[in-house]
Amino acid sequence: MSLLLNGIGELVTNDPVWGERQGDPGDRLLGIIRDAAVVVSGGIIEWVGPAADAPAADERRDLGGRAVIPGFVDSHTHLVFAGDRSAEFAARMTGTPYDGGGIKVSVAATRAASDDELRTLVAGRVAEMRAQGTTTVEIKSGYGLTLEDELRALRIAREFTPHTTFLGAHVVPPEYADRRADYVDLVTGPMLDALLTDGLEASPAAYVDVFCEPHSGHAFTGEEARVILEAGRARGFALRVHGNQLGHGPGVQLACELGAASVDHCTYLSDADIDALAAARGATVATLLPGVEFSTRSPYPDARRLIDAGVDVALASDCNPGTCYSSSIPFAIALAVREMGMTPAEALHAATAVSGRSLGLDRRVVAGAPAELAVIDGPSHLHLSYRAGVPLVRALDVLPSPMPGHAPTRGMPN
Repeated sequence: MSLLLNGIGELVTNDPVWGERQGDPGDRLLGIIRDAAVVVSGGIIEWVGPAADAPAADERRDLGGRAVIPGFVDSHTHLVFAGDRSAEFAARMTGTPYDGGGIKVSVAATRAASDDELRTLVAGRVAEMRAQGTTTVEIKSGYGLTLEDELRALRIAREFTPHTTFLGAHVVPPEYADRRADYVDLVTGPMLDALLTDGLEASPAAYVDVFCEPHSGHAFTGEEARVILEAGRARGFALRVHGNQLGHGPGVQLACELGAASVDHCTYLSDADIDALAAARGATVATLLPGVEFSTRSPYPDARRLIDAGVDVALASDCNPGTCYSSSIPFAIALAVREMGMTPAEALHAATAVSGRSLGLDRRVVAGAPAELAVIDGPSHLHLSYRAGVPLVRALDVLPSPMPGHAPTRGMPN
């Protein structure tokens, strides 16, 4: 059955075809249609345009002048974890710096949790995200750090999303503290090999990631990161990188050199880093995670400088137990507008179109696309940052149906 969504006061399409008709730069970027309608059938968009031109449908739903946007794409999360690190957050608020060492607390708790406990925790976090407008999520491993625990985390993650990332190179686990090279060998050998037991297409991971951070004795140096990323690429995996979070380092330029889909954090950037990101436009996205800076009292990335240099900038939550236990993309958007020099339109585009691009998705509201939509309890996308902290946006249920070929999911079909 087809469903007509009308009474849409403002529709964000991310479609240049509609953007070309607009005079305002933000409206052009977002491809806005006012007084719009959308027809959906079987979870797929059939028609988009002005409400006055809408075709007939089997059912009709009036949204009462609310704004509709593409569902948020949260392209950087760590949802498979157990345990609590709120005391660590409280310590940071009184001056204790973050160095990555707290990850071992989550590793111990996650290893001790059962599959069912982890599955229930992830389901709750995914539902929390959907209630805030997120319809697509990437989930990393990284709190197991043994072959069995990393595979377990990825298999659980794959129950909820096809966008899964192997982060065995999150930190060096305590049992390898004096044998770093042996752990790198484990990651690049048995762990990666285990992901390919049934072939690349059947692997529980779509990407290989590494926390490249020479300023932390717990994460990986540029040399170690290169070895891990090249081993992943040689086996056919796409790449993602945690880079330049705690200080200047090689992560950003390494990601650009190796063709990573995204380099995430990008808090400390040199002119050469920005030049590399600008040159890699269309291949490597700079994913900014402002919730981390909020939660660690760190300086915010300069998004304005990146955008003005021609860099593709995405926004994501980095929902994790240590540095940002927030699942809210609206919160990230508000921080990006208030603290990082982005316009409201740029921030929304970054959290939908660009973050989607980093996962190989075309996040536009166009005929033939999956109906991954969110509705704002307000007349405009501006309310996302204008009314920061207010629960205004939620995923819009429109007879959802997974896209052909996608893995079975629990609440996030795309």
